[in-house]
Amino acid sequence: MSFFDKIFGGKQEESLSKSFWITIESEQDLEMAIKKSFEGKIAIFKHSTSCFISKTVLRNFEKEIEEAEEQGAVLYFLDLLAYRSISNKIAEDFAIRHESPQLIVIENGKAINDASHQDITLSQITS
Repeated sequence: MSFFDKIFGGKQEESLSKSFWITIESEQDLEMAIKKSFEGKIAIFKHSTSCFISKTVLRNFEKEIEEAEEQGAVLYFLDLLAYRSISNKIAEDFAIRHESPQLIVIENGKAINDASHQDITLSQITS
């Protein structure tokens, strides 16, 4: 691992190994997540793997989740660089301006909360 990878994170994302994330890699995955929102809240974290700010926010959010007794939602992860068309579909379907990083909380098929950058906290889900 290079010096810069140690500071900024390498191409391999540690977050994908976190057991609480369900990755969205297709429109079918997105549809399944939306269906799951009728059983309880879901949250989609849209992450830019090339952005230092996004990586920092993701790490802070993951730490907050790991320290919480309950996360309050099923958590989905979207690499928006690899799956930009899905990210665009989310923005269009839920009428939410695209940002990165971004957390969108969905319940009963509707976005009930969204936050970006340093506003992303577990309280977005639990409130």
